[in-house]
Amino acid sequence: MNGWSDDTERRRLTEPPLPPELSPRRAAAAGGVPPQAGRGQQPGGAGPQPGGNGGGYGPPSTGGPDGRGPRGPRWSTRRKIGYTALGLVVVLLVVSVSTYFWADSKVRREVDLSKVEDRPPTGKGTNYLIVGSDSREGLTKAEEKQLHTGADSGQRTDSMMILHTGSNGTTMMSLPRDSYVTIPAFTGQQSHKRYAASTHKLNRAYSDGGPELLTRTIEYNTGIHIDHYAEIGFSGFVNLVDALGGVNMCLDKPLHDKASGADFAAGCQKLNGKQSLAFVRQRHQEADQDLGRMRNQQKFLSTLAHQAASPSTVLNPFKLYPVIGSGLDTLIVDKKMSLFDLTSMFWAMKGVTGGSGHSITVPIANANYQTPNDGDALKWDMTKGKTLFDELKNDQKVTVGVSAAQ
Repeated sequence: MNGWSDDTERRRLTEPPLPPELSPRRAAAAGGVPPQAGRGQQPGGAGPQPGGNGGGYGPPSTGGPDGRGPRGPRWSTRRKIGYTALGLVVVLLVVSVSTYFWADSKVRREVDLSKVEDRPPTGKGTNYLIVGSDSREGLTKAEEKQLHTGADSGQRTDSMMILHTGSNGTTMMSLPRDSYVTIPAFTGQQSHKRYAASTHKLNRAYSDGGPELLTRTIEYNTGIHIDHYAEIGFSGFVNLVDALGGVNMCLDKPLHDKASGADFAAGCQKLNGKQSLAFVRQRHQEADQDLGRMRNQQKFLSTLAHQAASPSTVLNPFKLYPVIGSGLDTLIVDKKMSLFDLTSMFWAMKGVTGGSGHSITVPIANANYQTPNDGDALKWDMTKGKTLFDELKNDQKVTVGVSAAQ
């Protein structure tokens, strides 16, 4: 025999026989593939090679084309998108919940409206009493001088507004601090003595009995039930505007007021915190003094709310969180004010100058009323005032003090 035949015969005699079921003849008879046709069999009868299919000599290979073992099912694009979206939802949920508890912990719920006596019945819609106080809390003596806050002792209101929101839109009604009104009987916070009802400027109520007596006095003179109270001082106002990056205001004429520090040219400009405080406090250049000042305050607050609600603020965490923190750190509210209530108040302020919103002042009968003991004051027109107060109490369309343009 030749060499090839000798090798073949040697292997036949020395290698163990194949099991009957794997015999080439039986495999061929059963329709199998001869060993020479298998991809794992080399010429010359060599055994199955690694990575082959065994040439029919063993179980089918489960490896991939590259011979690296089993390959799992491929992820579809739809499944990847689904898991990504789920992950984003979870992250947003965690951030939202964390932000809620962080913001809620900063709210200063210090005003107890349950202490207010003889309250009128709850009306329709929601009424917020928004107060700007001349509190110098958080200010150094140098900052007080820089902000032109004055050196008066004690604490007074610098502005007061009732913000009503309901099914007939939003109305912001300013109450002049020099309004000559009845301050109902009350118990002093410090002396604990009982004081009889008296007639004084509205600002006196806050000085004598704080937020609770101010709320009682406003309810007593208007019959409007105050649902929530919110107050911010000088420092908080300045910090809030600065955190927002300033507020854009357009002025019809130049403003110069040495007392408040206002010094602005006509036209559109961005006011920082210090400038904004000067703008909302200036009154000496206004023909109607406090009434003109209140119109500026209403315009400013609505503009501030619009900018704070803009996408550039809401969608920018590096801007949103400082704005929220600055506003809540110095904002004093009633004990039942929730974050939802605060948000509703904010959005109502935003809508004052648009859509169905109105900015008005309580009807005035005499802007230069001479009082017996309190100097010049403003006396309300109670005929028009009663109509207006009833419209707000019953959440009706406001007709008093609203111009045709509104």
